[in-house]
Amino acid sequence: MEQVTTVVVGAGHAGLAASHFLTARSIDHVVLERGEVANSWRRERWDSLRLLTPNWLSRLPGHHYDGPDPDGYMTSGEVVAFIEQFAGVTAAPVRTNTAVTSVRRDDDGYRLVTSGGELRARSVVLAGGACNVPTVPALAAGLPPGVRQLTPFDYRGPDGLAEGGVLVVGGSATGVQIAAELRRSGRPVILSTGEHVRMPRLHRDRDVLWWMDATGVWDQRYDQVDDLTRARRLPSPQLVGTPERATLDLNALTDLGVELVGRLSAVRDGVLLFSGGLTNVCALADLKMKRMLAGFDQWAGLSQPEVELPPTRVPAAPRWQIDLGHGEISTVVWATGFRPDYGWLDVPVVDEKGRLRHEGGVVDSPGLYALGLPVLRRRRSTFLNGIEDDARAVTEHLATSLPVPSSHR
Repeated sequence: MEQVTTVVVGAGHAGLAASHFLTARSIDHVVLERGEVANSWRRERWDSLRLLTPNWLSRLPGHHYDGPDPDGYMTSGEVVAFIEQFAGVTAAPVRTNTAVTSVRRDDDGYRLVTSGGELRARSVVLAGGACNVPTVPALAAGLPPGVRQLTPFDYRGPDGLAEGGVLVVGGSATGVQIAAELRRSGRPVILSTGEHVRMPRLHRDRDVLWWMDATGVWDQRYDQVDDLTRARRLPSPQLVGTPERATLDLNALTDLGVELVGRLSAVRDGVLLFSGGLTNVCALADLKMKRMLAGFDQWAGLSQPEVELPPTRVPAAPRWQIDLGHGEISTVVWATGFRPDYGWLDVPVVDEKGRLRHEGGVVDSPGLYALGLPVLRRRRSTFLNGIEDDARAVTEHLATSLPVPSSHR
């Protein structure tokens, strides 16, 4: 059986960053990838998607964007090319089309079963990311068979949907982007949203993520966050990357003609029921946005107030139910989040809600590590520009904690 010191699972930006630092420490390793390098960006994104972060923020260890449009936003294809270039520059030992089907404890580390054979490793880095599987609520089973159901993994663009109205469930970046695209295509669109994070694209003529970066908000460590569990579950902010650097919030959707309703709470006999809390969740999102922007201004020593975004315009009487039997909705898009897939991890380190137990990427099993998860070590952990510090810290811990082989004891 092949022996290697470290196996990295996943050849996205997180796995390749881990490989970079493992190489720097002369730790022999392989990177196993079920598809191709940057596979999720190739296979699991809709056609028009762009990065939420501006190009100047696109950076990996020793590798950064150097193109002609630093304030633009990469397309999916450009992200693939950027990550592929990093893999080539670092000469990462990637084995593509090698799916990991089992990882379990072995005498001196771990035994991995893959589509390319078995390996033994003294340590394993789980770098498959946080978005392996779309999260669909259990109530989806109650929808009638005549209504087509899609996740963001299934959605490519408006042309792939049947005629008729669309209900988009979820008000994060994914939900608002898909709702806007569908509405611009001429379709009737309803957006169901609960808690969300409102954020302008620009604040005082700078990208809002410039402020997140410059003020250090993104660098807040996981052990400094008051409610870490909540922070790791927050939806992605309502942002979109476009050439005109436009804000895409619920008001922008209303202007396009998207109808807003509250959180989808139940399905009964083909009738969708929505909560009545839309006004409250929108007011809370507005308040948090104002506090965030005021904090940026305080950091910059700016006393003159910026022209504020208007409050979210909530319908006077949002609908609280839709009867799917009336034919108004032909498609439901579940933009209700994502989760990691640990179905192949045969080590007892996943809790009852499917969350990996770890402390800053150090998993609750000797020699097992994770990268690319929300607020893994910092608030920026899941972004391209956030992986360098995380990967450096995790590989440092790995290097200094490698189990001694039994033959050397």
